Amino acid sequence: MTQMIIDGQQTYAASKQTIDVVSPSDGKVFTTIPRGDSTDVDRAVKAARRALNSDWGKTPAFERGRLLVKLGQAVLDHHEELAQLEAKDTGKPISTARGDITVLARYFEYYGGGADKVHGQTIPFLNGYSVQVVREPLGVTAHIIPWNYPAQMLGRSVAPALAMGNAAVVKPAEDACLSILRIAELALEVGFPAGALNVVTGLGEEAGAALSRHPGINFVSFTGSNEVGILIQQAAALNAVKCVLELGGKSAHVVFDDVDFKQAIPAIVRGIVHNTGQTCTAGSRLLVQKGVHDEFLRVLAEEFSKTRAGTPEMDLTCGPVVNKTQWERINRYIQKGIDEGLTVVARGGIAEGVPEGGYFVTPTIFGAKNHDSDLLMHEIFGPVLVVVPFETEAEAIELANATEYGLMAAVWTENGGRQQRVARAMQAGQIYINSFGAGGGVELPFGGVKKSGHGREKGFIALEEMSTTKTIVHHHGE
Repeated sequence: MTQMIIDGQQTYAASKQTIDVVSPSDGKVFTTIPRGDSTDVDRAVKAARRALNSDWGKTPAFERGRLLVKLGQAVLDHHEELAQLEAKDTGKPISTARGDITVLARYFEYYGGGADKVHGQTIPFLNGYSVQVVREPLGVTAHIIPWNYPAQMLGRSVAPALAMGNAAVVKPAEDACLSILRIAELALEVGFPAGALNVVTGLGEEAGAALSRHPGINFVSFTGSNEVGILIQQAAALNAVKCVLELGGKSAHVVFDDVDFKQAIPAIVRGIVHNTGQTCTAGSRLLVQKGVHDEFLRVLAEEFSKTRAGTPEMDLTCGPVVNKTQWERINRYIQKGIDEGLTVVARGGIAEGVPEGGYFVTPTIFGAKNHDSDLLMHEIFGPVLVVVPFETEAEAIELANATEYGLMAAVWTENGGRQQRVARAMQAGQIYINSFGAGGGVELPFGGVKKSGHGREKGFIALEEMSTTKTIVHHHGE
């Protein structure tokens, strides 16, 4: 059994209750975690507040940066250990887990380097006055982390918060939190003071709900479903607390008839099968101009049919999905596509020898005649891609924007003017031209529009999101 980290100490839940941790590869319980609740959340928030009022709050910015860089190095020193934890907990292929841990270290390095580089302002004002604008931490920040990228998401959310001098309380998803608990231990080992980083495990409707409505927090970061994000925002609003929300997507690739097949097709396949499609930015819609549609799908199908799902140690294209609920949900969507009469363009496979009881899904491409299918409107969160033809640039833009979401998108064309026109017209927080994703993209501001959420993570802008300004007006006379 693992333990939570509160006030620098490993601890069980006050209730002594636990939650079984199930391996996605075989459906069997392999450990337990504490089932924290409002009592444990209250302990963690109070510990964070004490840290702000003592050692952590007095730590200079450059020292905070040094600690983050040390934590990044500790992650690299324990790279394989963390990758194995991440792979076993989430089911993702071991090479994917290793990549996630490398990106995690990069978050700590990046924000460690930026901790002492957030500057204030002086504002010209009336004669006899001096005006300063200083940037300060928000206070106690709450971070509700999803199960698809637990390690990466911890770095993305918590590293800028700590860099700015906040004290953090993390509630990881109950389905996958083992790497986060180990990273919190490493933070203590490299010298973070007690209470600067606290981790409370538990159910979302218990520990997560208690954290988002706690009167002692000053900020909430959440990544997950739109439905839960709305509940968290409503809870935080009771205490007038700011939120950064990343609530999913239905990202489109727009492929024009001058596309470079060799460049586009591997990226499009990777964009839907990476992490078994359990990615908010997954390129799950493919819009292809009619002049190249049939040939493009033929070559795409050849490549996609090579995809295979297997256990983490098999290190194939996909792992299992995270739990039985997700497995059932994705398979319902696949059956719905068949029932709707969509064309099965290509299917991958499931490797021989996978354990019985594992949550393995067959990667699938559907072809649709128009954009009316439920599979094109809803986030499936699995390795399912739907292809739709289009004729004109205007139609492509209309279809690309025809969802509630707006997180990421890509345009594939060699026409420079079209690249800019389409990218600027797409309604999404990140647009890629002749590429998709960016190897972690730690430096690149990230977030959505419409029902994909609001606020920005990654890049230097995250340090501003994790802080506030204070204006000091000094009347000293002429």
